[in-house]
Amino acid sequence: MRHREFKDRIYGQFARVGAALGSEKRLELLDLLAQAPRSVDALAREAEMSTANASQHLQILKSARLVESQRRATKIVYRLASDEVLALWLALRTVAENRLADVPQIVRDHAVDGDTIPALDRGDLEAVMASESVLVLDVRPGAEYEHGHLPGAVSIPIGSLPDAAPGLPRDATIVVYCRGRYCLFADEALSILRDAGFDAVRLEGGWPEWLMEGRPTVP
Repeated sequence: MRHREFKDRIYGQFARVGAALGSEKRLELLDLLAQAPRSVDALAREAEMSTANASQHLQILKSARLVESQRRATKIVYRLASDEVLALWLALRTVAENRLADVPQIVRDHAVDGDTIPALDRGDLEAVMASESVLVLDVRPGAEYEHGHLPGAVSIPIGSLPDAAPGLPRDATIVVYCRGRYCLFADEALSILRDAGFDAVRLEGGWPEWLMEGRPTVP
């Protein structure tokens, strides 16, 4: 009987985490918080939901100890509770990639038209990122860049890229990264840059994958 009580109680705790992850909107919120802490209002805007709905989802994540909150002036700002939560989110994605055929198909459906150039491996970029022949371009929102970015990366949010592109160097390979494998900002940037005649390639993954692997970051 003690064994059964133990199992019922311990698996019940594991189920709290599983239940918290059982919503596409809550997973999107975790993905956003993997970039930088955000207020409830900012998360709601990014995830295209009402503030009340975003707050409800965040409370469920907080109850499972996956996120933490802090009051800053008049706003409540949320962040991931630990690096373990980021690792859990990336592991969940990897399992889905490997087990669900729909995941890679959706990626193919939304790929840049005519894109046949493989993404650049993160280790390969780290080896050459100090070279003057490589420009690393961060196309995430400016607040995410300020929270943390790859060393030497230049910040041009995707909405500003069409106007800023003419000022980029023509003699460098531009390596673009964004929020991760399932963020379309980098794909949109590739389309803009290649249409303008630049030598551009996407980084495999993005900020959270780079961070999780312990590669150098700023700050």
